[in-house]
Amino acid sequence: MKSLTPARLLYLTYFILIGGPLFVLATILCCVVVIIASYVGLPASFISKTTKAWSWCCLAVSLCRVTVRGREHLPSTDAPCVVVANHQSAYDIFVLNAYIGIPFKWVMKQELRSIPMVGKACEAAHFIFVDETKVSSIAQTIQDAKKVLATGNSIFIFPEGSRTENGRMTRFKKGAFVIASELDVPILPVTIDGAFSILPRGTYLPHPGRVTLTIHPAFHMSEQAEPPAHIPASARLAQQVIASALPESK
Repeated sequence: MKSLTPARLLYLTYFILIGGPLFVLATILCCVVVIIASYVGLPASFISKTTKAWSWCCLAVSLCRVTVRGREHLPSTDAPCVVVANHQSAYDIFVLNAYIGIPFKWVMKQELRSIPMVGKACEAAHFIFVDETKVSSIAQTIQDAKKVLATGNSIFIFPEGSRTENGRMTRFKKGAFVIASELDVPILPVTIDGAFSILPRGTYLPHPGRVTLTIHPAFHMSEQAEPPAHIPASARLAQQVIASALPESK
């Protein structure tokens, strides 16, 4: 068993006694506020600000810093898009919620709906759930996505489908690009670098660290190839663009 360094022992002591309880408290409060806000009909902007504050708090108590590059590539609020990013860690969610800078809704796995309080809060925030075990679910996802775009929100999807196991990107699935094609909206690639070292998959206690969020220029799928070839071509392009802002080892 690898021995703990003094720095790691100090951080774990802090997180177990202070940071962790604050993390849990912030999550509970966020869920309660979002559920109540949805029930009484408060605007979506209030829910968005609540989840942003929760994400910022979770990063702060975990001693995680975030640097954002490429803000000039963010679309205007009246030009929604499908945002895609590599998936390094559970901390990706906090980074994107707190720092992406545009209103969006998550597309997430159906099984996340069963997480106590969190699943209910995600439902209340009108996030989109997709059942990957059913091929027919993509049609419902597209219908739900249309409703989201009509409200001026973008859609966020991790094309890898799940968190990386070793820090390296896996092949992008086509779902995000099928949705973007059907809805005729651009793809906005985003690179997350550093979140894997904060909380690798299969671990439960984070490490302090820095995450760099790089926002790339959006592109239209129709510019890549003629249908239906534009879907795999766009998936390859998005993966290449995202990888360009990662160290070669990743």
